[in-house]
Amino acid sequence: MSETFKSGFVSLAGRPNTGKSTLLNALVGQKVAIVADKPQTTRTSIQGVLTLPDAQVVFVDTPGIHKADTLLNKRLMDTVRAALDERDLLLFVVEASHPVADPDRQALDLVRKLAAPVVLVLNKIDLLRDKAQLLPLIEQYKAIFDFADYVPVSAAKGTGLDELKKVIIGRLPEGPAYFPEDYVTDQPERFLAAELVREKVLLATRQEVPHSVAVTVDRWEETPRLTRIYATIHVERDGQKAIVIGAGGAMLKQIGTLARQEMEHIFGVKIYLDLHVRVQPGWREKPSFLDALDWRTMAGRDDD
Repeated sequence: MSETFKSGFVSLAGRPNTGKSTLLNALVGQKVAIVADKPQTTRTSIQGVLTLPDAQVVFVDTPGIHKADTLLNKRLMDTVRAALDERDLLLFVVEASHPVADPDRQALDLVRKLAAPVVLVLNKIDLLRDKAQLLPLIEQYKAIFDFADYVPVSAAKGTGLDELKKVIIGRLPEGPAYFPEDYVTDQPERFLAAELVREKVLLATRQEVPHSVAVTVDRWEETPRLTRIYATIHVERDGQKAIVIGAGGAMLKQIGTLARQEMEHIFGVKIYLDLHVRVQPGWREKPSFLDALDWRTMAGRDDD
């Protein structure tokens, strides 16, 4: 055990689809946030905890910084702002294979007023044919923001994560462990189960129903040998419902099988998963339905 113990809160921010959730899972060492190759997959602040012999890092993943054009998106941006307040460090995640664009500059405007230092994490370096491309990209970012450090990584491949952890811990103050050693996330299993179903819908249906899907857990029954989970997949239109169910129910069966297998792996118990699909028109603009999706309640109530 080191003589000094460091701890602190570290937020991950950036534009949609830069790999923040993949990075969070990689840093924590297990899955706490769902991952899909679509923007705005993360809809709330996901907390993951990394405990080392000499430090404890509390990571807070955030939705991608984007234009708030629906009530759901406005709430997502409120979540981002709240997660950036009173942090010891901010990781600003960008795609290493993309040049700096106006949306990047606009996203950085959100963090300019923060007192905490900001580390630029250049993710997805595995997509670069020539790593020399990193140097001019870093210079472009240096010209528009005073970052505390610059760390190239590949969250998907695990490259550069040890260096990133060193940079993070080096910036944290001395402090106590806020959580027990085996504590990994603040999310209840009920919320993570709903998120895993939503992830499989996004992966299975590809572009057909990107942001029109919400999942609620209606019932959760635990026995010593089996956990029964009854959940509803909400979409906005009849056509989307048909896509999620698929011919003869094949798509819904595939979604359920993939979600159940991953739940069994994560939760360590046998799972019975019962899925239904319901059309909930305009749910992204309904406050009470959005409240029902919050992981703190996860009740799954209707909005009539």
